[in-house]
Amino acid sequence: MILIGCGERRGQKPNLDYSHGPDKIREELYRLHYWHPQVKIGDIGNVMQGASLDDTRAALRTHINELMNMGKKVVILGGSHDLTLQQYEVFKERDEIIDFTIIDMLADVAEGNGSNYDDYLMTALTSSPNYVRHFNLIGFQSYYVNPNLVEALDKLRFDCIRVGMAREDIEQLEPAIRNSHLLSIDMNAVRYSDAPANKMASPNGFFGDEMCKLTRFAGMSSALKSFGIYGYMPELDQNNLTAKLISQMLWYYIDGIHVGKREASLDDREQFLEYQVNSSELNTLFLKSKKTNRWWMQMPDERFVACTHKDYLIAAHNDIPERWLREMERMV
Repeated sequence: MILIGCGERRGQKPNLDYSHGPDKIREELYRLHYWHPQVKIGDIGNVMQGASLDDTRAALRTHINELMNMGKKVVILGGSHDLTLQQYEVFKERDEIIDFTIIDMLADVAEGNGSNYDDYLMTALTSSPNYVRHFNLIGFQSYYVNPNLVEALDKLRFDCIRVGMAREDIEQLEPAIRNSHLLSIDMNAVRYSDAPANKMASPNGFFGDEMCKLTRFAGMSSALKSFGIYGYMPELDQNNLTAKLISQMLWYYIDGIHVGKREASLDDREQFLEYQVNSSELNTLFLKSKKTNRWWMQMPDERFVACTHKDYLIAAHNDIPERWLREMERMV
């Protein structure tokens, strides 16, 4: 795992100074106890601010690409959320088709040229050629998002999960994160009481411990290569509370890496329990890991996709899990 900071915020507002937020997060992270020496961590410092916004973005892309070429899990400490586009551009340059997950209370797909923090997703999702196989928007707050937009994303077979539904059963989010190659978190997804240092603070959102669960899921993913945390504004931080939360999110990400390293290959069937479901609605095989208790289900093309115990129970009761149906829709 390699940490890299990029305090660029001119995409959010042209006159915003370069943020020292990544260093504030490091101060809190390096105060925590290191429980997993098996997980090697490198910190290559911060990307220097370029003469222009595009210069900084190009430098960040170059660093992410080089680190991914070395097989590292890259963690970016931002900076404004539009830097997520640079994470995506690296996969695009490498011709890699990806699953892409955003945790955000907003949907940053406003009409624009893709250069700002509130429209970068429009570029990522509509540019051609496009390398997004599947997209998840997790934790959006309905009163801040146009319903027509959510409907449009749903028609593209993308998944939009509002914060209330997400919080009802956090475990149901794990498969989406497990399948993702790119994850980006805007700290505005966390309620103000737990993370006061963000521009769009809301009284509602995820609790801090829920965000730590989500980053632990991210660490457990073998697919995830690029992970960014954005939207932290240190000048608004009270008693470094938000920096403390982000450092704990990173601690749980490391914990997830430690757990994920124990996972066996799906080809090693001795490390999995097999559950064959044969019903009038569905005939498939479910696998449960003996090491991590995670679940997979087999699709008609014989691929295994991440799922949950709840999906198995639905199938065992002669019904079709929604996760299965959505995956089938994307295969058509």
